[in-house]
Amino acid sequence: MRRTARRRTRSFARAAELALVAPQVIALRSLRMHDRREMQRMGTEKAFAFWESMNAMGLQMARANQEYAMFAMRQWWSPWMSPWQAAAAASKVLEQGLRPVHRRVRANARRLRR
Repeated sequence: MRRTARRRTRSFARAAELALVAPQVIALRSLRMHDRREMQRMGTEKAFAFWESMNAMGLQMARANQEYAMFAMRQWWSPWMSPWQAAAAASKVLEQGLRPVHRRVRANARRLRR
């Protein structure tokens, strides 16, 4: 199984587990509504979980942006990184520059042969 497939499977498993366990926790805590400490603890846990989740998502977003920037930089620098790629890029530039000249020379040769 590929890495991304495993990661996706783990994410689904976590979501399924959360869907099963969260209602149980809510039900147990609801039975203890009279316990002020338990309610305060529940609110604090939710706030910490929210900020921890936001932090993890932000870090992952930063990593993804860095990977994208590195990919874009490699693509941009690629003609200068490899001599073979540079030669191919230079030959394409030369080819595009010579095409109109070649077309005119051929046309003039045909015209003058008449």
